[in-house]
Amino acid sequence: MTPEELFLKLVHGVADRDFAVLPGLYAEQTDVRHPMNPYGDHPLLTRAALEEHFGVNGPRVSEVVRFQPANIRVHQTADPEVIVAEFEYAGTVLATGEPFTAPAIFVLRVRDGLIVESRDYIDHLAMIRARGQVDQLITHLREPSATPATS
Repeated sequence: MTPEELFLKLVHGVADRDFAVLPGLYAEQTDVRHPMNPYGDHPLLTRAALEEHFGVNGPRVSEVVRFQPANIRVHQTADPEVIVAEFEYAGTVLATGEPFTAPAIFVLRVRDGLIVESRDYIDHLAMIRARGQVDQLITHLREPSATPATS
């Protein structure tokens, strides 16, 4: 798969809640980071870590919001392994029917048909608002050890 094909499979898989399949898009040893996460960047360095990440966070998100990737623009770089993808997750808060968007930019490195590195810059605050977790974030910001890290 090309880097663009892998990116599209990833973002559509997240939106379609295909959490068991997503870790297989990544190499056994990988480096996935979320530098803008207000709970802190907790690197995911193995496929097993991604299985846990998608297994825990995926269902927690899909219980409260539904979304699809929109406004996708993929930029090729001078390095054939690397793409920069701009998009947004556009969706609805299930409890209220309120629409939301969460802009994002992913920088992916793909080698041998698998993601070996990803920097996922997403508007975590938009997702936190949509998921009704603002109070939890405020508590975390005031007392970081008092709340569990989430993404």
